[in-house]
Amino acid sequence: MSIEVRNIHKNFGQFKALNNVSLKVENGELLALLGPSGSGKTSLLRIVAGLDFHDAGQVLFSGQDARDQKVKDRGVGFVFQHYALFRHMTVFENIAFGLRVQPRPVRPSEQKIREKVTELLKLIQLEWVVDRYPWQLSGGQRQRIALARALAVKPRVLLLDEPFGSLDAQVRKELRLWLRRFHDESHITTLFVTHDQEEALEVADRIVVMNQGRIEQVGTPEDVYHNPVNAFVLNFLGNVNFFHCRLAEGKAIIGDTALEVPGLSVDQPKAAKLYVRPNQFRLSRGPGKGTSLKAVVEFINPAGTLVKVNLKADTGERLHVEITQEEYRQLKLVKAMAVFVSLKDVSYSEYVQTAA
Repeated sequence: MSIEVRNIHKNFGQFKALNNVSLKVENGELLALLGPSGSGKTSLLRIVAGLDFHDAGQVLFSGQDARDQKVKDRGVGFVFQHYALFRHMTVFENIAFGLRVQPRPVRPSEQKIREKVTELLKLIQLEWVVDRYPWQLSGGQRQRIALARALAVKPRVLLLDEPFGSLDAQVRKELRLWLRRFHDESHITTLFVTHDQEEALEVADRIVVMNQGRIEQVGTPEDVYHNPVNAFVLNFLGNVNFFHCRLAEGKAIIGDTALEVPGLSVDQPKAAKLYVRPNQFRLSRGPGKGTSLKAVVEFINPAGTLVKVNLKADTGERLHVEITQEEYRQLKLVKAMAVFVSLKDVSYSEYVQTAA
């Protein structure tokens, strides 16, 4: 089932939670709502679920206006960050709850309920915890039980509100991979709220980047990361260095130093900010052929796939740079060493914000 929101507005007193938001989630798509706290993503999710009401606009399920539909009639499964499992019920009874409270004419038989719960426990790979209570399970297990409970009533849409936010980093990574595999098998339309950029980039088919009640950009993970439409999206999706500079003749002039910017063309010199991701720098022990910044190594963290290097440029800027382990070994970097910083040969047209 597809979900569409058209020109949604939502105010809480003087605060604009959602400001003319329009969006379509395609049938069978896993779409992430990504943004900082207060950006409106959870408000939008609750409006889609019917838990909150919008002040203006429309919510449509497969083209039908859902304004007058009650929550139970929307066919929505909702999974919260803090599980909301019943502590006094076993895992079996938690998953079976939604089936047991259905109206008598459509309520499954006890045998059908047992078969459905068993099927869902196999799906989430937790058959062995059927008789346990939530307090006897790990956080990751409880979150999967919450998901199974949401799926028990065969929802047409699955809504996830920061489902992994209270879990430790390793469990979050495992559940992200599990959720992606689960979605590829079930193809249920899913709307997923998160403030974790890595989570959205890894799990979603498309990402909606939100800020201050508005949508900044919608696109595939590759698109929003490599082709950000503005400085907010660029800054929010990963660490970014930025320079106050003046653009002229394909160079960013920073203080008394000119840094060559590949792919940059400006008609007239102008003030600007140049944004550069940590992996877009090239380090060398000499100035090289093009223009570069001279800098001093302040800190090195060689743990991990990439080596993280903090530099202080002669112009005063402090830079965060990421290089490969091979580059690190070749450069033989040490603290207080002088290096030269240049930009890799990629297009920076989306990474420049000129002054008004």
